[in-house]
Amino acid sequence: MLIIFIKSFIIFVVVLIAVRLMGKRTISEMQPFELVITLVIAEVACIPINDPYIPFYSSIVPIVTLSFLQIVLSFVARKSLWARRMISGKALIVIDKNGINFENLQKMNMNVHDLIETVHTSGYMDINEIEYAIIETNGKMSVVERMTDPTKPVPALLPLILIVDGKWNDDNLKKAGTTESAVNVVLHKNGLKSVKDVLYADVRQDGSMYVSPKKSKFFTAKVAVSKGGSW
Repeated sequence: MLIIFIKSFIIFVVVLIAVRLMGKRTISEMQPFELVITLVIAEVACIPINDPYIPFYSSIVPIVTLSFLQIVLSFVARKSLWARRMISGKALIVIDKNGINFENLQKMNMNVHDLIETVHTSGYMDINEIEYAIIETNGKMSVVERMTDPTKPVPALLPLILIVDGKWNDDNLKKAGTTESAVNVVLHKNGLKSVKDVLYADVRQDGSMYVSPKKSKFFTAKVAVSKGGSW
């Protein structure tokens, strides 16, 4: 009995340290690979606890290995947009200005019933209240509401991410109908020497940009985009 208690305590401490090292996301915010690793760690940790004849290091080694793998994959995903898409996939618009995007639903193996259920659980009982809905890579839905108040004729705008951690998102540049050189002009006017100085930047259909530099205060600006964009 004492051996089981000691093994359980040691494994608990190891798993706790591993989870802390992997970050503070909740289960609902995890990327698919993070969820898989967490589930496998939970399963591996139980093996020596349930069987007193299995040495506890048979769990500690895979726990440490899986934790290290998660940290490495997270680092690679931060540094490379291509790697992030390969590991986590990409967010897809399921409702846009034309209605439900059936093609993107098929890409995610979702049907309309799944979409409506997700809309309801996101707090919207009427799909007509939604201008844009995006299924993020962690499976959660993000919504831009449709402006229905006639006294506030402000169009619903959907930000497109152009830069993350100093790296361009070429797909979104094309969708927005703008170029790296046009965005660089905006950055230079606001004292940023290079795209590497930008932590995050996005653009909307009206050309308004939000830019958050790595070492200074955020700012907003305008950049040339194609009329209405393709989003």
